[in-house]
Amino acid sequence: MVHNYCAPENVTAPPHVSRVTQYNKRGIRMISKVTWRVAWESDLTNGDHAELSDFFKSVYGATGAFNALPFAGGRSWAGARPELRGIAYDESGVAAHMGVLRRFIKVGGEQIAVAELGLYGVRRDLEGLGIGHSTLAMLPVLKALGVPFAFGCFRNELRIHFQRFCRNGKGAIVDNVNIKSTQPDIYPDLPPTKIEKKAAVILPLTETLDRWPEGVDIERNGPEL
Repeated sequence: MVHNYCAPENVTAPPHVSRVTQYNKRGIRMISKVTWRVAWESDLTNGDHAELSDFFKSVYGATGAFNALPFAGGRSWAGARPELRGIAYDESGVAAHMGVLRRFIKVGGEQIAVAELGLYGVRRDLEGLGIGHSTLAMLPVLKALGVPFAFGCFRNELRIHFQRFCRNGKGAIVDNVNIKSTQPDIYPDLPPTKIEKKAAVILPLTETLDRWPEGVDIERNGPEL
């Protein structure tokens, strides 16, 4: 089988501007502009990584100090490094982020190419800029990558956002997935792989949802994005 994948540097998208509704301390409705940048990983500068590191430490650290540890020292990834990043900016800096990595996974023993989504993040003061905005902004880029599906696991806090986006057949949520990943580093006291039960979102890109393989056992053959 021949897969016509696009090289990342050839994947472009028109500027995408989201208008986000906010309310100030007086309850006055405000509208701010968020502009999305699609960047290939090797195009990011040390300054970009440092800015993203601070962003992730703030966003992930809000759920527990342990969750911010992978982003110490200017590191802007936790496990696998993304291939592409969708980064939203506003006048205050990084507003949101979504990472993308093309890889082959196994679903119920069947191998399939996907664009894995991960490293989701939205700055806490921009609650109106949800995962739906992030996914919508990245959708033209995802469709240009030449893989049949986008796939990502998510924590329960993000369920309502993905449910909203998946309405009207835009995607599907699969619960109780047993996902096997490799550890991001070598730990002498841990096995090299781990299995976690999570929920997954599937987005059709060049195929329809009924072409997604059956089964709840998914193997990444690599670390989580």
